[in-house]
This record gives sequence, C-alpha cells and structure tokens, in this order.
Amino acid sequence: MQRYFLSKVGQSILLLLGVLVLVFFLLRLTGDPASLMMSREATPEQIAAFREAMGFNRPLIVQFWDFATKAIVGDFGDSLHYRTPALPLVLERLPATVQLAGTALLIAVIIGIPIGLVGGFNPGSLIDSVGRLVALLGQSIPNFWLALILILVFAVGLGWLPSFGRDAPTSVILPAFVLGLPTLGQLVRLTRSAVLEIRGEDFIRTAHSKGLQPRVIYAKHVLRNVAIPLISVIGIQFGYMLGGSIIIESIFAWPGIGQLLEQAIGWRDFPLVLAIAVFTSLAVLFINLLTDAAYAVVDPRIRYGH
Repeated sequence: MQRYFLSKVGQSILLLLGVLVLVFFLLRLTGDPASLMMSREATPEQIAAFREAMGFNRPLIVQFWDFATKAIVGDFGDSLHYRTPALPLVLERLPATVQLAGTALLIAVIIGIPIGLVGGFNPGSLIDSVGRLVALLGQSIPNFWLALILILVFAVGLGWLPSFGRDAPTSVILPAFVLGLPTLGQLVRLTRSAVLEIRGEDFIRTAHSKGLQPRVIYAKHVLRNVAIPLISVIGIQFGYMLGGSIIIESIFAWPGIGQLLEQAIGWRDFPLVLAIAVFTSLAVLFINLLTDAAYAVVDPRIRYGH
C-alpha cells in the first residue's frame, strides 16, 4: 500500500510540474503579456516600462524559472486589478466553489446511485426506464441552457428560489443541480451497468448456490464491487466541478473561483489567471490522489499490482 501510494505521489508531482510548464507557455502564446495586460490607451513608452518592471524583457526560460520557483511557494505576484497578492484572492473564493461543487456532487450521488441500483436489480421496470431517461437528459442537455430555463421557471415564474448570488441558504440549489446533473446521469448509467454485469459473475451464482440471503449477497458482494468504479468517477467529477464551474458561476453570479477566473480573463489580469489555473490544477491532482488511495482500499488487487 505504501509503495503504491508513493508512486501516485511521484506521478502527481510530475503532473504538477507539467501543469506549470503548460500554463506558463500557453499564456505566453496569447501574445506579448505586457501589451495584453496594459490598457489600450497605454503609450509604447508605458508598455516598455511595464514590460521591464514585470521582467517580461528577460529570456523566456529565465521568466519560467522565476515563475515556477515562486509558484511552488504560492507566490504568483500581485493581481493587477485588486493590487493585492493573487493567491489569497483565490483562497477567499474557495469556500463558495467547494460549497457549490460539494452540493452538486451530493445531489448526484444521493439521486443517481440509488436509481442506478434499482435499475440494475430490476431491469425494464418503471424506475429503470425513468433512470435511463434521466441519464440521457443529464448527459445531453447543455448546462447553460438548462440554467436559464430553471431560472425562468423557479426564480422568475414561481419565485421559489433565488436566481443569483450566495445570500440565502437556498441560493445554492439551482446552480448545484445544474452543475451536478451531468454527473448524476453518468452515475445512473455506470451503477446500472455495473450491477447488471456483476449479477452475472460466477461468484454471485456461487453465493446463491450456498443459500445466502439476497440482501447479504447484494450488500457484501454486489455493492462492494459496484463501489470500485464509482469511486473513480466520483473523484474525477468532483475535481471537474471544482475547476470547471466557470459557466455556472457566471450565470448564477456565484462568487466562486470560476466567476473570479472569468473576471480575471476580462481584466487581462495574468497573475490572477496563473494563480487560479495552478491552484485548481493542484486541487484536482490532490483529489485524484485521494481517489487512488480510496480505490486501493476498496480493491486490494490495486495495492499489489494485480
């Protein structure tokens, strides 16, 4: 287990270094950072002075080394818009994004897995048909379109839920449902297919032949094996929700990291964009590392390389 975990930590460190390289050079491909970060009214002399002050006139490899060494300790420079260090601004928005992503994942798990289990145990039933329809809609409806429809119906039309902001406890319901619906559909399909596959395995038939009660078979054999692929999907989807909620946060004016990223791009605030990109990548890598550890706990074969 220790060897397996250390190998995953090493892979995560290499991926983080790759993220630093990718983020830095992709931003440089957008053009001269000094020209992009300065206002359109800036004179060539002002742009040249800003380029020298920010170190953009140095060789690219020197700029990257300076960026990477500072990024490792959390120093991304000052935000050009807020005039304060960039990383604390990201951390300030983190609770809102975690609340949104956590609620979305909770909705997906609470609804999606039970529907998938019932559908797998009773294929062709009414609940199974409804579950397959939910899975299809969840993975095919554009989230921005669904967000606007839900706002029109539940916020504007019925007035049941807030349409934007994070002021009321119920403000999270609409954005979390929209964000979690694709994961909900995926969990329904994955759970149903896993149950159907596992029910036909030899060890399940052996358990039945031994006279074990169905509830014991389902709890001890079926559900445990179903949990193995679900852990991977849940971990991956939670990481996606943390780093990919920019559209949902923008539509619902949710004050999280996604909304901050949209604003930073509009302000051409490169230090803030870099801080958000690296921080969210690090968060996703950490979640994936925890997912791998949980996967190894549930399935001992992973620990021993089988």
